[in-house]
Amino acid sequence: MVLSGKRGTPSQITPYRALTVTIDTLAPTPLPDLHLLEESLGYHFRDRAHLQKALIHSSHAFEQGRQTQKDNETLEFLGDAVLDLSVGHALFRHFPEMREGDLTRLRAALVNERHLARMARDLELGRYLLLGKGEDSNLGRGKASILSCAFEAVAGAIFLDGGYQAAAEFVERHFYPWFDDRQQSMFLADAKSSLQELLQERFNEGPRYVLEGDEGPDHNKTFHVSVRFREEILGQGSARSKKEAEQEAAAMALKNLAGPEQAGR
Repeated sequence: MVLSGKRGTPSQITPYRALTVTIDTLAPTPLPDLHLLEESLGYHFRDRAHLQKALIHSSHAFEQGRQTQKDNETLEFLGDAVLDLSVGHALFRHFPEMREGDLTRLRAALVNERHLARMARDLELGRYLLLGKGEDSNLGRGKASILSCAFEAVAGAIFLDGGYQAAAEFVERHFYPWFDDRQQSMFLADAKSSLQELLQERFNEGPRYVLEGDEGPDHNKTFHVSVRFREEILGQGSARSKKEAEQEAAAMALKNLAGPEQAGR
């Protein structure tokens, strides 16, 4: 209440006005239409404030001082958990026979910083971010760390706005196309670990790798390796290094062990 000059005579009370801060009022220059981003996401927000907050980087919020204390870090925290659950659930349904260790590694390959940043670039998410002047001048819109965090924040915003079902549909739309690609990459890159785990689990023994030979000059050798279990050859591989040849042999062994003739072993 504000008092007038006369003692005891109150003036007309001036109603309090809450300061409303949106991404449009914060932006130094007009940003691209968020409707276009929603089209790319495949999700239209009921409350676009969730999406707006997901796009405010801490560097920009810091520069604004008291104008806003809101950035996307808490949404990033939420989105990290949302992606772990929804991507894990999708993998569980898509690969019902995959072992727990492989599911865990495949999920990690899909939600790590590098891959989330790649998905953010596909969505052109960097165009929509509010960054501090310093971060923007340092090419922050292209940084993997900023893009991956923004992607997680957007996932958190979708969960807040539409619940788990909306988040699950978002994951299905954007992550499913990567499932087989990441599975194959993981399979080739980590075949030795997978074979070791498989044999230890079934027989409590590990495989043995044997260098069968090499050919070519010293600067351009090709190594031939076999992987054996109880003296039986499970797979063979050839590559420019022993490690790569062992991975190829392990990958072949895993394919052989997955065949119907091995189902009862």
